[in-house]
Amino acid sequence: MALIPYRGRTLPGATLASLRDEMNDLLNRFWASTAEPFGLAEWSPPLDVAETDDAVLVHVEVPGIEAKDLDISVTGNVLTIRGDKHDAKEEAGRNYLRVERRYGAFTRTLTLPAPVDAAHVEAKAHAGVLEIRLPKKVEAKPKKVEIKGG
Repeated sequence: MALIPYRGRTLPGATLASLRDEMNDLLNRFWASTAEPFGLAEWSPPLDVAETDDAVLVHVEVPGIEAKDLDISVTGNVLTIRGDKHDAKEEAGRNYLRVERRYGAFTRTLTLPAPVDAAHVEAKAHAGVLEIRLPKKVEAKPKKVEIKGG
């Protein structure tokens, strides 16, 4: 087997990897630029769901959204959160160089892990976080069973 000297030529594998990377970059830029006009770049606020013995707790990040622009409903074991984050007001003489914050309407629908008492759901917002407390129905709460000894 003879060794072939490398004289500044690009290795065949490196060429294919470079072409693949360039194609991936091109496609990513294309889809990122076309997503907005076609409504594909929808946004939804991130949320956390936790469960205790007595309730299901949902925390939703909603900075910049006022309570009047939020709607929370519970139907059966499904929680629906709707909201609308209004676009910032345009100011004369200001040219935006980058806009990363999302605006517009959103809907989040969650199937809850346990039946809840919809009549006693509580919601409050503080520091841009919406906290929803959904108390469990009595039959959904864990029951401790005492073992009788003989």
